[in-house]
Amino acid sequence: MDTVKIGLCGLGTVGTGVVKVLQGHQERIQHMLGCKIEIEKVLAHDISKARDVEIDPNWLTTDPSDLVDHDEIEVIVEVMGGIDETYKILERALKNKKHVVTANKDLMALHGQKLIQIAKENQCDIQYDASIAGGIPIVRTLVDGLASDHIEKVMGIVNGTTNFIMTKMTKEGLDFDVVLKEAQKLGFAEADPSADVDGLDAARKMVLLANLAFKMELNLDDVKVKGIRQVTQEDINFADNLGYTIKLIGIASMDDHKAEVTVEPTLLPKDHPLALVNDEFNAVFVHGEAVGETMFYGPGAGSLPTATAVVSDLMEVIRHLRLGISGKSYVEPQFKRQLKADHEKFSRHFIRLDVEDQAGAFQEITNVFSENSVSFAKILQLPAKEKGRAEIVMVTHHISQEQLLKSMQALEKLTVVKRLISHYRVDGEE
Repeated sequence: MDTVKIGLCGLGTVGTGVVKVLQGHQERIQHMLGCKIEIEKVLAHDISKARDVEIDPNWLTTDPSDLVDHDEIEVIVEVMGGIDETYKILERALKNKKHVVTANKDLMALHGQKLIQIAKENQCDIQYDASIAGGIPIVRTLVDGLASDHIEKVMGIVNGTTNFIMTKMTKEGLDFDVVLKEAQKLGFAEADPSADVDGLDAARKMVLLANLAFKMELNLDDVKVKGIRQVTQEDINFADNLGYTIKLIGIASMDDHKAEVTVEPTLLPKDHPLALVNDEFNAVFVHGEAVGETMFYGPGAGSLPTATAVVSDLMEVIRHLRLGISGKSYVEPQFKRQLKADHEKFSRHFIRLDVEDQAGAFQEITNVFSENSVSFAKILQLPAKEKGRAEIVMVTHHISQEQLLKSMQALEKLTVVKRLISHYRVDGEE
């Protein structure tokens, strides 16, 4: 095997990056693999568009059949995005005995298990490290590097757009809407930023990480998701005064073979490694029973970082081809899907209340928490802007979700509590 021919689906930001990496690192790749990688066909939406990379016109096609039915193409590299049509293309490719490399986290979160099963049935590889956190090799780390350990928790910043927004809000004191417009202008956020700012993009990545870390088949619907739209400067200032930084954090944990996965704005101690990750960068923090704490940091998106991960996946597929072990790396989930109940989910919480500033009000509120065995690490009471009102800010000790919900329901019935201003998880502390 002197040459492996590939079909590239997509010639946008990542697709052109893949071409650049293959062209620029050709000698190194050939030295590592013992064979050349040759682009045979490229599926592009617009074959006449000018691009900042050298493209052979003979590569270009708008017909997926020219790739998935091509006798000489052995690997399909998918970087075009999309779900339904892309699924059909990759399903057909796998059934035609072609290996697949994809950077499509949306597709893998929704249909990954089906594609993996089809790959297994056809003795094909499917690699998707590039679909999570761009240039950070977190998938291969969980699958190979930490394979012998029992992973207890994975938490991280896995969406660069929201991290850019939270960084600007924190460092420059700007409101969410102002920073979002800047992020859109700079190209960090889409015209419709919902998938990013409402947490869906991060949730899709976290369910993939949780499945790999816990050897369990979880679904996107199993993830509790809360975005950053409601985070205000007042929340950030209160968190800062209490020694915390707010980030959109994905958290997956497993205890007694039961899992919990959340994506939500979270208060982290200012000296926590994830609190120091700024701008569009990503980081994933992994806690293993044997290895302890490890963190993986780097660019979470972008043409060349993601393309580097794609080509690394491609090289892994070709190594398997040369060794004759294609399609044999898939391992069935070890544990049945089990989710933690509310009484099994423990964390700390930041709670901010708007209350009547009158004698006995604070006592009524603390009584509610005492009745539910909730204790506090920190409490602040400050006068509110409106006359006759006060704000109470509390950080709890570790409590269950059940304790929290019962306390919140009881607070709603108190006439002295006018509204719950904000509530966030607190993590990163023992």
